[in-house]
Amino acid sequence: MMTDVLVAHARDVEKEEFYKKTYLHVALSILAFIGVEAVLLKIVPDQIIYAMFAQRYIWLLIIGVFWLASVLATKWSLSLSRSTQYLGLGFYVLLEAIIFLPLIKIATLYAGPQVIFQAAMLTIAMFAGISMVAFTSKRDFSFLRNIIIIGGFISLGLIVGGMLFGFNLGLWFSVGMVILASATILYQTSKLKDSYATSQYVGASLQLFASIMLLFWYILSIFMSRRN
Repeated sequence: MMTDVLVAHARDVEKEEFYKKTYLHVALSILAFIGVEAVLLKIVPDQIIYAMFAQRYIWLLIIGVFWLASVLATKWSLSLSRSTQYLGLGFYVLLEAIIFLPLIKIATLYAGPQVIFQAAMLTIAMFAGISMVAFTSKRDFSFLRNIIIIGGFISLGLIVGGMLFGFNLGLWFSVGMVILASATILYQTSKLKDSYATSQYVGASLQLFASIMLLFWYILSIFMSRRN
């Protein structure tokens, strides 16, 4: 039976079960992403992957479609239907795998697979550390919400501006995005109990997975810039 009890108001055993399922689904999403990405890299022609980056307007269109599809996937992941929840999570994993295609391809060719592995390990380590801080600290991280929202709008504006006018955002933008993604993970983790019902662990895992992938994108971008 699916319940609508907020995690904060649930019994301790229900809270523990919610967190276990949420982080299990985050781990499974990461593994699914790796598998889907590997398949796409093999079956999608290189010309198509390079074309995603070749024209800035095409990439802008891709990001716009990705954002709209992400909204739909998030809505599905919070559905009352368990099958629809998994459809939303699976769809979002596929979206991330597609959007990462050019970056992973370029990283493999010009920086090497070891750089991808190093970036992935650092991302996982940072996620684990941030999660530990969120669970063990007694601080209220609600103040991060406005910072994240404002930072998100500023970063989106810079990304769109960079694509439209052709300027490079540079290393410090990637550093700023790593900080923003880290703050988002900290805020999301600290607010899990207040934002989701005990039956919504699939939707919760999608949000955390999305932030992890954002963190990974910019950590990998930083690692690649160091090789140039």
